[in-house]
Amino acid sequence: MNDPLLIDIPERLDGLRTVLLVPRAGLGAELAVVVTQSLSHLRPWMAWAQDAPSAESAELVVRRMQADFVARRDLCFHIYARRADGGPGRLLGGTGLHRMDWAVRRFEIGYWIRPEAAGQGHVSEAVRLLTALAFDRLAARRLEIRCDVGNLRSRAVAERCGFELEGVLRRDALGVDGTPRDTAVYSRITG
Repeated sequence: MNDPLLIDIPERLDGLRTVLLVPRAGLGAELAVVVTQSLSHLRPWMAWAQDAPSAESAELVVRRMQADFVARRDLCFHIYARRADGGPGRLLGGTGLHRMDWAVRRFEIGYWIRPEAAGQGHVSEAVRLLTALAFDRLAARRLEIRCDVGNLRSRAVAERCGFELEGVLRRDALGVDGTPRDTAVYSRITG
């Protein structure tokens, strides 16, 4: 199957402690609360996390994520804590396969987590779930994790999940303050 629209991609991925679900219409208000509570944690690294979103603006984001998932333009998931009964519990953050090149089968994993859930293994489990999805279901040849060289927590996740540092792209991006920043590029490949 060459057309990504014909690939059946699960809308739920289950880990031992984490559940990943595709964003759904109606979740904007909840997402707005989580992002607002996480701003101080995200602000240094995420351009989209500079101001508190309204419920309406977050709902628009959620609906765009859902539409992009269906169209296979961006494969976003929300990260939830897994309840004892296996269902999704509290919304913890977001992740997904981004900047996809379907011809090459290259994907980039991104992630964020609310501060009180950081350091508990949810992001690493989400990355492992997405890695399995990409290599097993999407025939990925290359997966990347890119982050600011100063984002030590994000870099630790990449290393913990078996991604290798390929190098640092110097002055590759602008930080949220508009100054040039260096980007660490981690990857996993097949073959």
